[in-house]
Formats: sequence, structure tokens, C-alpha cells
Amino acid sequence: MDNTIALVTGAAGGIGSAVVHALAERGAVVAAVDRDAVLLDQVVGKLTAEGLEVAAYPADVTRSDDVERMVAAVERDLGPVEHLVNAAGVLRLGEAVGLSDDDWNATFAVNATGVFHISRAVVRRMKQRRRGSVVTVASNAAGTPRTEMAAYAASKAAATMFTKSLGLEVARYGIRCNVVAPGSTDTPMLSSMWDDESGPRKTIEGRPEAFKVGIPLAKIASPADIADAVVFLLSGRASHITLHSLTVDGGASLGS
Repeated sequence: MDNTIALVTGAAGGIGSAVVHALAERGAVVAAVDRDAVLLDQVVGKLTAEGLEVAAYPADVTRSDDVERMVAAVERDLGPVEHLVNAAGVLRLGEAVGLSDDDWNATFAVNATGVFHISRAVVRRMKQRRRGSVVTVASNAAGTPRTEMAAYAASKAAATMFTKSLGLEVARYGIRCNVVAPGSTDTPMLSSMWDDESGPRKTIEGRPEAFKVGIPLAKIASPADIADAVVFLLSGRASHITLHSLTVDGGASLGS
């Protein structure tokens, strides 16, 4: 990936920052995007201190005007974007009938509409160049129902099918669009779901009362595990893979 330009949203988060690091290590110049400008600067500062080529571009993916401005700035400053990773995401927990309008709307604004805004802005430009690769980080919850995660699961299912439909439309331009669907991953989002120190054990063992099996591999994924899958699908080693969803969950969704 030497000297290619990559754009990663959610770059200040656990998975997003791991993806930025993995791409930069492989020689890409990475535009790191997040709406938390302070945390983004911290992440980018650490990576540039390692000698990696990463630049911060604060932006809110829920706002199409902000996205268009940011993508134009990235291509002006760094060059044409060849790799896009949609890793921005939010989680609002609660039983479906107890979710507020704000819970639902905020979840979809980032997890689904944000993917639409960024993908539209970047892939329009990729089409002109007839090359590019997109990976959307969704969730195994997009295909496996989870209690108290209705908004999250529905938004990730929407992002998954948007990405695959987009990929079908732009395949003739040589652009590939794929999905990585993580399960439980060692990030602040996961730990926010835990009530006490037994959280990791219960995640691995499963919760019958929530109709949730455990993780057959008996471990929680690291952000690097997810980043490796993203990098593979972006790379030339996956040159004949598109419209695919790669689940990285240690078997938690039993291959569904």
C-alpha cells in the first residue's frame, strides 16, 4: 500500500485507530477522520511520533456538507483516496420499545447515514479514476438479533446492505466494496456494556438469559484482529472479492 491514500472514519476509536495504524504501517498515507477533534489529535500525534504518515481531519459524518468539505480537503492535501474505511460508530442500548427518538436517530445518523455520506463523497471520485476499495466496519449484530441492541443492529444491517448495493453498482468501474463484521472487541464501546469486572468472562461464556451464546474461541478480539481483516479486504490480495461480509467474532454468531 506504499504511497496510496486511505481515509478512515472513527479514527479516534478503538477499531478505527487500529485500522489507521495498520494502514500507515503498510505504507499508506492516512487521513484520520473523527468528530472528536481533541482525541483525534492525540491519536494522530502518537502515530506521527512513530514516523507514520497520518493527518487529522476533524469532521462530523452525520453532516453531508462537513463530509464534502473534508473529502475535498483530503484530496487537495494528500491526493486521490484509494482506500476508504467506514469505522465510525455509536451504540445506544435499550429495549426496542423503550428507545427514544433521539436514541434511534442518533444511532442511524452515524452508523448508517454517515456511511452513506462518506461513501457517496469518496466513491464519486473513485468512479472517475476507475479504481478504489471500500470497507465498512459493521457488526455480527447485523445478522444475529441481540437484546437491547435493536437500534445498533438495525443500523449496522442498513450499513451492510448499503455497502453491498453500492459495490454492485460500481463493480464495473473496478471499485470493490466489502464489509467486516466484528463481534465483541476490546474497545471502550464493549466495556461500556459491562456492569462490573465479570463483564469479560460473561462475554466469553455467553448469557443464556439474553439468548446470547459465548465465544467459541474463548477470547475477546483485539482491535488489531479487526484491522487485519480490513487491511486484507482493501489490499490487492483480495482483488477478486467484492460484496462480501467477513465476520470476525471468534465464532460467536455460529457462522451465521
